[in-house]
Amino acid sequence: MKTLTAIWLALLWLAAPVGAQETKLPLPLAMVGLEHDHAMGFIPELNRHPEVQLVGIVETNRDLIARYSARFHFQTNMFFTSLDSLVTRTNVRAVATFTSIFAHREVVEACARHGLDVMVEKPLAVNMQHARAIADAAKKGGILVIVNYETTWYPGNQLAFALVHDGQKIGRITKMVFHDGHQGPQEIGCSTNFLAWLTDPVLNGGGALNDFGCYGADLATWFLDGQRPVSVLAAMQHLKPQLYPKVEDDATIVLTYPHTQVILQPSWAWPSNRKDMEIYGDAGRVLVPGPKQIKLMESKDQVEQDITAPPVASPNADPVSYFGAVVRREIKPAGLSSLEVNLLVVEILEAAHRSANSGQRIDF
Repeated sequence: MKTLTAIWLALLWLAAPVGAQETKLPLPLAMVGLEHDHAMGFIPELNRHPEVQLVGIVETNRDLIARYSARFHFQTNMFFTSLDSLVTRTNVRAVATFTSIFAHREVVEACARHGLDVMVEKPLAVNMQHARAIADAAKKGGILVIVNYETTWYPGNQLAFALVHDGQKIGRITKMVFHDGHQGPQEIGCSTNFLAWLTDPVLNGGGALNDFGCYGADLATWFLDGQRPVSVLAAMQHLKPQLYPKVEDDATIVLTYPHTQVILQPSWAWPSNRKDMEIYGDAGRVLVPGPKQIKLMESKDQVEQDITAPPVASPNADPVSYFGAVVRREIKPAGLSSLEVNLLVVEILEAAHRSANSGQRIDF
């Protein structure tokens, strides 16, 4: 238990920047796009962070402008028709993007021209061509690009990583299994603007495979210290073609590494919402059934411990704190949010599509 206590304390102090308690001027941040429903959750999160100030939103869709204005009491001068006009009239330093995945490339390239750091919603890009263009633009413009995943901020995932890596609780990882998804975007009530691109094979790069396969690919790459898989084998299904005629709504992806097998199971056909993972080693296992829950079993005693993960310290507790610290150069992007990890995530997803469409294993 002393080891677990030490790990918890390390998490509580994880990456806490020097001078974090000093008074700071609010960081001017803009949003580009409102067609991603995650924007509905991001704006209230911004309101809980006085160190960040929303200075403008780039959006031209009148229905979206009306809906968000009514919901969050925005004035008309909050909205801009282009990033160029927003930059001219505000002191913006960073951009959070809530467009289709296809539009990420265009947004990052525009931000790079203005020297603005960018946070995009997962996944990074629809394919490797777009992903490489994003990386090239970021390098040329001298900006930082990070990717936001809900699961990045789960205390259970952070503690699981500490147990596996720092605590060496389960030995060498031999297998990882990820279950991610929900009943389906239509079934859970996603907006029509969101559905229009989420269920489009071009604008989203696919269906459930991209939408939820990215979570497991991101976490697996983090846990395996950035390893590339040796091969990718995938199968896709259309379980509900009447609802999702253009894209797959269920998939299974098997990633093979030199000493590890990873299974991703993204789906829009689960009976309930789930984002859970199982990590097996040659000396035990760690199950993460919920955002704060851990089940640890070490082979030496065969006793399963139920653990509640402690809160994670800022800036690693939420996307606003983390992005703000990145923009201020208090921390360097690393791990789950980093561009390096997410380039590999897109490579895995693209290979999974190729495998499923061809019926062949893709060797890296």
